[in-house]
Amino acid sequence: MPKASVKRLIECKKEQLIELVLDIEKYPIFVPFCLGAKVYEKKNQGDLLLMIADLTIGKGPFKDTYKSDVKFNKKEDSIFVTNLDGPLKHLENKWHFKEVNKITEVSFEVDFELKNDFLNIVMTKSFKFGLDKIADAFQKRANELFRKT
Repeated sequence: MPKASVKRLIECKKEQLIELVLDIEKYPIFVPFCLGAKVYEKKNQGDLLLMIADLTIGKGPFKDTYKSDVKFNKKEDSIFVTNLDGPLKHLENKWHFKEVNKITEVSFEVDFELKNDFLNIVMTKSFKFGLDKIADAFQKRANELFRKT
């Protein structure tokens, strides 16, 4: 199963970065390979924000949509995502946010497996590169939105 993690320091408040990550429907604007996004359900439950969302990911002739369960834990400043449906056999991704002096350290871990064994092999070889591109996109977007000039 492809598994990777990245860590970045981003000049913004933790709350701003969490809001950016939870604004899933805007992903097609700035996240590489994200062609569409839709949030079906969003509700607060105690210290949790619970969401059900679809992401359509693709490049060239390859395109697929997967449904995810998104849980934001307000006390732990973390987001945990698992797959519900789509081309993934397994997905877990975890975001964790920690702020010091208006600089937020964000760590992002992804562990997934596609139902298609051939695509799993292809993805394993390019996965870390793709994850770095996605992290770069979030960092660039945060800088555009939150950095004071």
